[in-house]
This record gives sequence, structure tokens and C-alpha cells, in this order.
Amino acid sequence: MTTDILPVGSPSLREIAVAVVDVTAPDVLRDAGSLGEAIRAFRAKHGFGRAIAAPQIGIGKRMIGLALPDWPTVILNPEIVWKSETRMTLWDDCMCFPDMLVRVERYASVSIQYMALDGERYRKERLSPAESELIQHEIDHLNGLLSFDRATGANPFVHRRAFEADRDAFMQQVDYVPQPG
Repeated sequence: MTTDILPVGSPSLREIAVAVVDVTAPDVLRDAGSLGEAIRAFRAKHGFGRAIAAPQIGIGKRMIGLALPDWPTVILNPEIVWKSETRMTLWDDCMCFPDMLVRVERYASVSIQYMALDGERYRKERLSPAESELIQHEIDHLNGLLSFDRATGANPFVHRRAFEADRDAFMQQVDYVPQPG
């Protein structure tokens, strides 16, 4: 089972993940288990992490593991089907570089379609800012993009220690303040 998070700079993080065709395939079920394990291990070590895209652990499939209430533990082939006109800036963190934050701009709300492990297609409409920024971040991973690719504004990179030392000042630089977790 693969659960080690690839660090930024790993070439496979830039690859576009392939669609999952057969949700009942043994490798898909094994990979779904790996995503859950990876989230739990990362949270235990770093204290944050609500989701993980399969490419972050070297699995080139369009799968996202989630640790969110009212969501499946794994979604497959997610796609954004609507974007709000409103955008927001926020400090984005990532399992691939847990000691850094990147100021990015994302849509304040999106709607998505996805498949679950039961083989059914689902749709979630007009996600909250917290869910919206998270899903956009993870879909970026499926498309070979990192937060660094979306960096915006002057001095968009900050080490987590510097950020925590002056959290209020950094939070005043963005529109949206995600909740820890």
C-alpha cells in the first residue's frame, strides 16, 4: 500500500491523472484504501489535511481521498461544472510541502460532478468556500498543477513558522481564512 506523500519537485506531480473506468477494479479499491491511510498518517504527523489527490502518493488516477463530513471517503473523476464569478485569495497549504503556504486565488464557490465507489455519479452544488478551495486544490493535483502555479500577489510564499509567528498580519493579506483541519 502506497501512503508516502511525494515532496514538491517529484516529476510525477506534474503528470495529468487518468480517468477511473472501472470502480470495482481491485487496483482502484486498493488505491482508495491507500488514500485513506495517507490522510490518517499525514494528519497524525502534521495535524492538518482534509483531502489528498491520488497523484500525491504516486497513483496516476483521478481519485481524491476525503476526510470531510457528509462526503464519501473517496471521489473519482471529479470535474468542476460551475464556477462563481466571485474569486477569493487565501493562504493555501499542501501535503507535498507542509512547511510552506502559498497565497493563491480561487473561485469562491464551485459545483462539481464525481463518481463514488458505488459506481454512481453525484453532484454537489455551490460548495462553501472551505469545500470549494479544497476541491479546486485537489483537482489541480489531478491536472499536474501545484499551488505554486497559482501564486498571486507580492511575496506569495511564506514558511509555516513565519506565518504562525504573525498569523494575524498574514490573514489580513487575503480575502478568505480557511479553518484548520
